[in-house]
Amino acid sequence: MLKDITIGQYYPAKSTVHSLDARIKLILTIIFMVSIFVVNKFWAYAIVIIYMGISIKLSNVPTKHLLKGLKPLRWIILFTFIINVLFLPGDIIWKFGILKITDQGLRTAIFMALRLIFLVVGTSLLTLTTSPIELTDGIERLLNPLKKIGFPAHELAMMMTIALRFIPTLLDETDKIMKAQMSRGADFESKNLISRAKNMVPLLVPLFISAFRRADELAMAMEARCYRGGYNRTKMREAKITRLDNMAVIITLIYMGIIIATRFVGNFLA
Repeated sequence: MLKDITIGQYYPAKSTVHSLDARIKLILTIIFMVSIFVVNKFWAYAIVIIYMGISIKLSNVPTKHLLKGLKPLRWIILFTFIINVLFLPGDIIWKFGILKITDQGLRTAIFMALRLIFLVVGTSLLTLTTSPIELTDGIERLLNPLKKIGFPAHELAMMMTIALRFIPTLLDETDKIMKAQMSRGADFESKNLISRAKNMVPLLVPLFISAFRRADELAMAMEARCYRGGYNRTKMREAKITRLDNMAVIITLIYMGIIIATRFVGNFLA
């Protein structure tokens, strides 16, 4: 299951989405995330699916590889769905004892589940098509205007990128520790929650030790290379906004305009 987490991984390929500037991809991802919460009608999600489907097709990332990131979150999505269905007030459509399903609760539950799915797929597509170095440069360039008020743009971008970069590394480390502990008799698949919680202790302790060791090694490597933050640092490749980037922005703005318009269609017809 740990290998199913796609956020933080990079999928090397030659595609239209891979060739976009990192800053543009960050902006487009933010617009896409906002659009997910703007949608308030089920049929409008068809537009979101079409936009996402075209983006996935242009990225040359296998759909199975992208969607497998949902597998580790299936229980969170299911839990969110059940909580919204059973506990939100509204017009009752089914009742059994203290349990009841309302029209508003069912609607909200479906919306929340879809939003979680689209958020995971959208953010996964960003990290799968953008290398950690490009992501660092993109975040730093977007935050550059804040340097005038003393905001540490480079340091923040570096921390965020290192955190994303080490997600796959820590997952691999966790998988190795789990296999080592299972060979010694640890049971991580027990149905008993108390037993499973106890078996997590020999997993978490070496994982934290490994994480601190890697952080210390990274700090020493950066100091050995005389790393001094963003002060007077130059770029080997200067990022430039191309015609393809402008087209992507225009198409996404049109998509966002259509999504906003869907909120008023029902009111206009009424």
